[in-house]
Amino acid sequence: MARSGPPSRERIVAGAADLISRRGLNATSIRELAKHAEAPLGSTYHYFPDGKQQLATEAVRYAGTAVERLLTRELDAGPVAGLRAFLDLWRGIVVRSDFRAGCPVLAVSVEEPPPGGEIPPALLAAAEAFQDWERLLTGSLRDHGADPDGAPEVATLVVASVEGAIAMCRARRDMEPLERVARRLEALLEAELARPA
Repeated sequence: MARSGPPSRERIVAGAADLISRRGLNATSIRELAKHAEAPLGSTYHYFPDGKQQLATEAVRYAGTAVERLLTRELDAGPVAGLRAFLDLWRGIVVRSDFRAGCPVLAVSVEEPPPGGEIPPALLAAAEAFQDWERLLTGSLRDHGADPDGAPEVATLVVASVEGAIAMCRARRDMEPLERVARRLEALLEAELARPA
């Protein structure tokens, strides 16, 4: 279905995030990213004059911020509610895409950076996204009575477990890895929150 009017910058970024979540960054060109977003290549270069790396960096930030907004909203009700929302988000993306899409932040993180030793900005954006998610989970755990010293480790375990399970689900074309991780993480969080101060 054709869209009317010129493509918005956000639509191009959202389309790029979706395609990266499906194919990874190295397997896509800026032309393919523009086409997936139903945007002319000229408009894409207008918004992203530095090309593919600039667009990829914005796409990773877009995805990271979307998850951050979700966590910020849901973690008010506690770490278990935040975990459930985090899991539901990825469950929905993986299932709706018929196991073709996962997390664009993870997709960028596991690809080989270009030669030369310089860390690509998209990879730096991925690291920031993971750190932001961990920070929010850590804060919620502490606010709801978990051991303050152990909270960062639990938050890292949650993010790493969910991201790894997403990759496993896509490989297996089966949601069982995420469901197993969900059960264990929920039990872990409840145990952490039930510990005496």
